Amino acid sequence: MTIRLTVAQALVRFLAVQFTERDGERRRLIGATWGIFGHGNVAGLGQALLEHRDEMPYHQGRNEQAMVHAAVGYARQSNRLATHAVTTSIGPGATNLVTGAALATVNHLPVLLLPGDVFATRPADPVLQQLEVPHAADVSVNDTLRPVSKFFDRINRPEQLIPAALAAMRVLTDPVETGAVTLALPQDVQAEAYDWPEEFFAERVWTVRRPGADPGELAAAVQAVRNARRPLVIAGGGVHHSRAEAALAEFAEATRIPVAATQAGKGSLRWDHPQDVGGVGHTGTATADELARTADLVIGVGTRYTDFTTASGTLFENPDVRFLNLNIAAYDGHKLAGLPLIADARSALTELIKALDGHRTADSYVTEYTEDKERWEQRVDACYEADEPDIRPTQPQVLGALDALVDETDVLINAAGSLPGDLHRMWRPRSRDQYHLEYGYSCMGYEIPAAIGVKLAAPERNVWALVGDGTYLMMPTEIVTAVQEGIAIKVLLVQNHGYASIGGLSESVGGERFGTAYRFTSDDGTFTGAPLPVDLAANAASLGMRVLRAKTVRDLRAALAEARAADTPTCVYVETETADTVSGPPPAQAWWDVPVAETATRSSAVKARELYERHVSTRRRHL
Repeated sequence: MTIRLTVAQALVRFLAVQFTERDGERRRLIGATWGIFGHGNVAGLGQALLEHRDEMPYHQGRNEQAMVHAAVGYARQSNRLATHAVTTSIGPGATNLVTGAALATVNHLPVLLLPGDVFATRPADPVLQQLEVPHAADVSVNDTLRPVSKFFDRINRPEQLIPAALAAMRVLTDPVETGAVTLALPQDVQAEAYDWPEEFFAERVWTVRRPGADPGELAAAVQAVRNARRPLVIAGGGVHHSRAEAALAEFAEATRIPVAATQAGKGSLRWDHPQDVGGVGHTGTATADELARTADLVIGVGTRYTDFTTASGTLFENPDVRFLNLNIAAYDGHKLAGLPLIADARSALTELIKALDGHRTADSYVTEYTEDKERWEQRVDACYEADEPDIRPTQPQVLGALDALVDETDVLINAAGSLPGDLHRMWRPRSRDQYHLEYGYSCMGYEIPAAIGVKLAAPERNVWALVGDGTYLMMPTEIVTAVQEGIAIKVLLVQNHGYASIGGLSESVGGERFGTAYRFTSDDGTFTGAPLPVDLAANAASLGMRVLRAKTVRDLRAALAEARAADTPTCVYVETETADTVSGPPPAQAWWDVPVAETATRSSAVKARELYERHVSTRRRHL
């Protein structure tokens, strides 16, 4: 039997009956489709989504990149078992997907991209928004999505859709290969009818695998742990993707090995778990970074060992340090010349607990890191405290006010600026998914649309988008979508009049904060100190969001409580004191490599280069 439908109609019907299954949990894979319509998808996928609106929910976006971020937020909150599709027109609508696609692929989060494409039949050549490539007539702007997609295909004939759609689902549900998947859809092919086999629209379940450890690798891992005197676990995002938090807690309690976390892995243990020592690396805690410097075995669980985690190759100083890498991806399992343990995180941790048979680290080591952690938490308390509630808060005091309010059901989302460092060092996660930092790509503009995606995946949760003024100006437009659909996200908008993070970095590398402040500037490009007459709170209000302005710590506490109780999209706006006028958060506890000018006439750059060379000399390749 066959069913006659257009390509677009067939694709929508196919997507509506795809499911994932893991540990007995079955979920619909494509929960909804985001779209902005133009020529290239309005008469194809637009018509198909209208015709099959009972089968496929639709969300209207305002920016194509933001739609991808919303889909990624939904996918992460759904433990990668579900995601959204995103459809765009041809031309700029399609190329606006590239940043979001890169973010999804870097973070191993599934999203399905369905950009319109130029005519396959070429009745008019070129069409509006078509890029002409004289040496390759089969290239369109959608080819910019190839390097940032885990799977890419262009559907030039209706019958191509069947194998391409199946391959797309395979990649989206593969725990190793998942990321952005792109099916480029020429606008004429979208509207073309075809007789589809009925079986194409049957429900299909894609099992998300949990591979166990190879016996030889497991035996080597057990021996390495038994031989270690100062072991340290580094929990990465793979712990969350695997839902291995309980297994990691059991492993840590059984062995008493301390657990540090990357940005993606933070929250793998609650902050008050006895073995949790906080963030590690450039934005890590003093406790975790000192343990990393002296560790003789680093057990990486689901981490990619980015430069922020390794302090650009300078963190792990022990001359005898070795690495044990538990990762589902062999590519990451072999990094730093480590012993690979290629397996699902939860499966392998469970096997390790059994094989270690009661092995525990020394009491003296436990006492050492426990006391260090207590000292660090006292430093955090000091940063959070606000003895004078009627003054303007610092950024750490903003976080302290939020910390005092939320519980384990709240979700915090952030991605870029100075907030990731403060959060990684100081935030105290209360649940496995409270801490949602996108730091693989650190994409400004991610927070607000991602908060919408998270709220769609978990409507019962309070979802906070923590946004600096620089990030807010990148992509506030999805506030309109939240207002239109009644998605009650909370936006905490922190105004410090510039790129605070990059400003500090600029100063540290001899750049003297050039071009990083939102202030009036002089002819030489330096700022005069007077803020620009920009009112971001009024901007958020103009987009339909309820805005609560907080001038003092006392105001902030009241506004945050009011926002948390609100059932409509609500923004809390606060202007903070800067590190120029008050003491800020604890400084970075480890280095990060940002090259400094080798020759310069300005003394700031000369001094920065001298310091840079001292740090570079400590870099080590682990072989």
